[in-house]
Amino acid sequence: MQHLELCERILEHYGAAGRVAAETLQDALRLNFDNGVEMEVRYPLSDAYAIAWRWGEAELRIDTAPLHPELATFPNHLHRDDGSLAADPLTRIDAAPWDNLRAVIDAVLQAPLLET
Repeated sequence: MQHLELCERILEHYGAAGRVAAETLQDALRLNFDNGVEMEVRYPLSDAYAIAWRWGEAELRIDTAPLHPELATFPNHLHRDDGSLAADPLTRIDAAPWDNLRAVIDAVLQAPLLET
């Protein structure tokens, strides 16, 4: 049910301006934005998620797999396009799913590779 609710929020927030096309899958959301970003969102629990996006050939992902305790934002972390890992600059494990997803979407609409 969470994916359906997130899809509704996305369409309300970004759809009116024609910024996004959204598709619900069995266990994910697929989003296509007007800047060329393709995003797949898997949010089975409020503290367990994977948000992956592609822009051209570049692929990035934020997820909460508890594999990198050395990172300051453990368990959430960013997989960069070059294959390296970094602390997650956008989501918080204690934030509401919509707040986390909106933070990622807003960031990738501005800078898909999260470069400043």
